[in-house]
Amino acid sequence: MREIDLGPAAAFDDPGRRLVDVDGTEFAVFHLRGEFSAFENVCTHMGGPACQGKILPRVEEPIRADGTSGGMQFSETSYNVACPWHGFEYDIRTGIHVGYPRFRLRSTPVRVLDGNVLVTIPERIPVPPVTQFQMGGA
Repeated sequence: MREIDLGPAAAFDDPGRRLVDVDGTEFAVFHLRGEFSAFENVCTHMGGPACQGKILPRVEEPIRADGTSGGMQFSETSYNVACPWHGFEYDIRTGIHVGYPRFRLRSTPVRVLDGNVLVTIPERIPVPPVTQFQMGGA
């Protein structure tokens, strides 16, 4: 494994991302509220560029004490990235698909050292199998 210095943490938008190509494998480093996460840019659905999509606040539905809906609203603390191919959404902190937690982006370590963002890249990343995703039913 090797670490790549992506420069000052202060240069990252919040929320934001930076795409990095290392020897033909693309990664995304996300920044949210001072924390960083990094994932390989491959969607679990059809292998699309999941991390290149729009970063959006997660839609939440608060439930009132009486069990009724408080209506739909955008989260102030949780953000997703939507794969531009088919709209699969992943939490930018965890890489987990918002509706199907068994689907997740492949993560790689990232840290801040002396104010700079360092991402750890495995020497060789095996190509993940493209998963045919089916929602419910047979």
